[in-house]
Formats: sequence, C-alpha cells, structure tokens
Amino acid sequence: MHLNFYLTKIIEVLAIGILVAYVTTPLSIKLAYKFDIIDKPRDDRRVHNRPIPRFGGMGIFLGSMAAMIIPAGMNTSIRVAMLGGFMMYALGVADDIMDLKPMVKFTGQLITASFVYAMGIRIRFVNLMLAPVENGSKAMLYFGAGIAYLITVLWIVGITNAVNLMDGLDGLAAGSTAIMALSLAYVAYIHGIRLGMMPVCIAFCAIAAGCLGFLPYNFAPAKTFMGDGGALYLGYMIAVLSVISPLKRATMVGAIIPMLVLAVPIFDTVFAMVRRVFRHESIMKADRGHLHHHLMAAGFGQRRSVLIIYGIVGIMGIVAVLISRDLYKDAFFLFTIAVLYLGIIIVPRQPKKSLRKIITQDPREVARQQERENLVWMLNTERERRRAEREAAGEDPDTQSDLLLAEIARDAARPDRRATRYTVRLKKAEIERELEKQQKAKENNTTDHQDQ
Repeated sequence: MHLNFYLTKIIEVLAIGILVAYVTTPLSIKLAYKFDIIDKPRDDRRVHNRPIPRFGGMGIFLGSMAAMIIPAGMNTSIRVAMLGGFMMYALGVADDIMDLKPMVKFTGQLITASFVYAMGIRIRFVNLMLAPVENGSKAMLYFGAGIAYLITVLWIVGITNAVNLMDGLDGLAAGSTAIMALSLAYVAYIHGIRLGMMPVCIAFCAIAAGCLGFLPYNFAPAKTFMGDGGALYLGYMIAVLSVISPLKRATMVGAIIPMLVLAVPIFDTVFAMVRRVFRHESIMKADRGHLHHHLMAAGFGQRRSVLIIYGIVGIMGIVAVLISRDLYKDAFFLFTIAVLYLGIIIVPRQPKKSLRKIITQDPREVARQQERENLVWMLNTERERRRAEREAAGEDPDTQSDLLLAEIARDAARPDRRATRYTVRLKKAEIERELEKQQKAKENNTTDHQDQ
C-alpha cells in the first residue's frame, strides 16, 4: 500500500518536473537573448563555434522545484535543501550575468554550504566496515562539530564544482546528473519505507525530471546551455540530498553509495587538480584536460563522447545499487569495468611515458600525433599500392609521384602540424600533375597500339 502510494507520487513528480522544465526552457532562451546572457566562443576550451544562450538552468530550476513542492515529498530537511538550492542558483545566475571572480563564487558556495550545515544537514558519522562487529552492527565513527562542519562543507562545495566541471559538452552535465539522481533515487526507493528515505527519493526524482525536461534543448547540437546557474544548482542538490537520510544499515558506509554514483565527476575533478598542480598552475585555472576533452581529441565527436560518459556514469550507478543490496562481488566486477574504461580514456596509446607526463599531457597534442601517424600510414599504403599495380603491369615501379608521396609522409611525421598541412597543399598539385602526365602517356600508348 505504501509503495503504491509513493510510486504514484514518483510518477507525478517526474511528469511535473519534465513538463515544467520543457515548457520554461524556451522562455529562458528568449530571456537570454534579451539580457545578453550568451556564451560566445572566446577561447579554445569551448567546443562550440557560435554564440549560444546560457540561461537554460532556469528551466531545470523551475522544473525540479515545482516537482518537489508536493506534500508527500516534503519534510524539514527537503525544505532547507530547496532554500539552499535557491541560494546556489542565484549565485550561478549572478556569475552568468556578471562573470564573477573565482574567489567570489567560491565564497558564495561556502556561505551556502555553511547555511545548510547550520540548519541541521550535516555528515555526523561514518560506519567502519572493517571494524569488529558488535551486537550485529558495525562500529560507528562519530565526528565532532568542527570535523563534521569541514567534511560537510567540503562534500557540498566539492560535488557542486565537480558537476560544474562536467558541463563542457552539449547534454553532458544534464544527462549525467539525471542518471546519478535516478540511481540515488532507486537506492532510496529500495530502502525507503524502512529507513524513512522516500522524501529523498522523490526529491532526487524531481532533480532528474528537471534535467530530462531540459535535455531536448541541450543535447547536441545545443539550442541553449544551462550556465553556471543550472550547473551549480544541480551539483548542490545532488550533494545535499545525498547527505539527508543516508543509509544507516550496519553493513554499509552511508557515504560510499553517493561517492560511487558521483565517481565520474569526482575522478574528473581530482584528476584536474592533480594535473594543474603538476603543471604548477592554479587549481582553478580552466583547461582542456577533462574526460570529455580526451574523448573529443580521440575523434568521437560530441554526441558519442557524451554517450560514452553516460555509460560509465550508469555503470557506477548500478554499482551503487548493488552495494546497497550487499552484492559486493557483482559490484566489484562492474566497478572494475568502469575503471578500465576511464583508464582507456586517460592513458595514451603508447603508455611509455611517466605517470606525471600521462597526467599532464594535452589531449590535443595526443590527437595531433594520432593524426600524423594515420596520415603517414595512409600515404605509405597508397604508395605501396601504386607500386604493386605498376609492377604487375610491367611498368616502372618508381615514379615522381611516389617520391612526392614519400616526401609528404616524412613531413607528416614531423610534430609541426601547420608545416605538414602546408606541405600537403603544396605537393598535392604536383602529384595531380604527375598523375595527369601518366594518364596521358597511357592513353597515347593505347592509341598507338590500336593504330598498329
């Protein structure tokens, strides 16, 4: 009876959130053009080549908030989370409009996280899985007020920025957040009645609904971006809702499940921080070394890169669900697959470099090297094919065009990409002229044989 009641509410939440977000996102596009909230391709980090509105977070915000204002899904903690969500969204909108300095934005995030902590949403303890069992339950490690504050604020601010960093390709942040929210909602649904987590389940469904209603306008080619308003809001809500009513079963650490679901953005953020430290740069400096940049550099394109990351996020969501049900062996198998995929994305094709070089490598340079190798291979293959054809016909296997192809292949192997392009353009006309001469010679020979 209770499950049927909550299942009805979940369907209602999804319907309301998707509908409101889908209807209000076109309005956000009009407002973005009116107030010039436009993302213009000003540097090489951006993958789009035309100005695009970046106020779409309004649709996500309104859709998820409308879906959460349902009596069955409301309690004091959810209301506090919603109020903090409004504060974080307002901070993101201010950044979209005024382009706030990183320290100002970071300070605003700290204030919002501190407010949530003061209102009672905090990480108070973790379960010690390896500690001896007493009375059928694992030992608990409780934190003092200072440690609890630091851990809670670090979690909220860290996940908020991790999701924000994912917003680099069309549909990536919205779709990934929807998958993460639905995974956490399912975990809450499984244990909801017994542990009192159904309001959290409904709230996660509301977040997912806002993302799904916005996604048709954001998937490649995007009509609008969510901007910092949407990205900060989504990251904050995922972080805060994962703190409310965590799993407290004796066999599980409450923090592990949301950490597993959020493993991809967490990994990308930590990897970015380590990369920038190794480069002796500020950890807040933007670059093109994120997971989606590696996939783009490998030639997958926006849509396929996004779908690949969706798949990895989905695998980690399943891992979290399996662990919540004590299926550790199955979870470990899938977790290993996800880690292997992440390694394939990050590690270059020739992993003979040091770990430091692998971490600090520029994916664009890796792509250029791959392009040069492919070009050299194609040129050499074409040269060998032509030689084989002439040898079979009893003709001279070495011609001027072969020498030109060999020269282009040598130039293509050079690291100077512009020199390679220039050489290819320069020599292409010479090769075409040589081929025309050969064709005319063949036609003349054919005519002479016919005359004879």
